[in-house]
Amino acid sequence: MSVMLVVINNKFVRFIFVGLLNTAFGIGLYCFLIYLGFPYYLSLLLSTVLGVLFNFKTIGVIVFNNRNNGLLIKFSLCYAFVYVINVFLVKILVEFTALDNYLAGVIIIPFTAIISFVIQKNFVFHKKEKL
Repeated sequence: MSVMLVVINNKFVRFIFVGLLNTAFGIGLYCFLIYLGFPYYLSLLLSTVLGVLFNFKTIGVIVFNNRNNGLLIKFSLCYAFVYVINVFLVKILVEFTALDNYLAGVIIIPFTAIISFVIQKNFVFHKKEKL
């Protein structure tokens, strides 16, 4: 049991570090595209699409040791689901507390990170046990 807990914790720690790397990649790409003269809406679109693809590869390989590109649709659905949860939680915090959109968005990061990890671990990158 304790060995399993260590493996889960190590994966979660890697997930957090990879998330920081992915965030830096997305923001860096967006800023680079703006610097090159792309309009903000195209920079945002390209950085989002390329960011999801980058995230898929880094999370799959570094966190879950999985290189199966066929999981991209599941991964994208996970991102869409977590996005909906993000919107819902920010809306709740803003409407029922004195928090503004900025602080509400920051406060929910740990919750959505855990939710994203659990979904990706159990739905996207889940390895079936061999009998």
